[in-house]
Amino acid sequence: MPEQGLYLRVKYTDNSYDYITGTMLDKLIREHKIRRFYRYSAERWVTVGVDPIRGTGGIYAGPDRRKMT
Repeated sequence: MPEQGLYLRVKYTDNSYDYITGTMLDKLIREHKIRRFYRYSAERWVTVGVDPIRGTGGIYAGPDRRKMT
């Protein structure tokens, strides 16, 4: 098994499994080729289109909470 953190375990839409680099994840999600990937930090599988994924959130309509300097 590749070293944890350098590669992600993924399940493709054809139900096959593989290890990919983190840089490939966004591309494969955009191309609808990934069904799930294993999030080591949460120790669980993340399902694309169901679970929250970085960068795919909606529009935030509340007050800006970032610190202005």
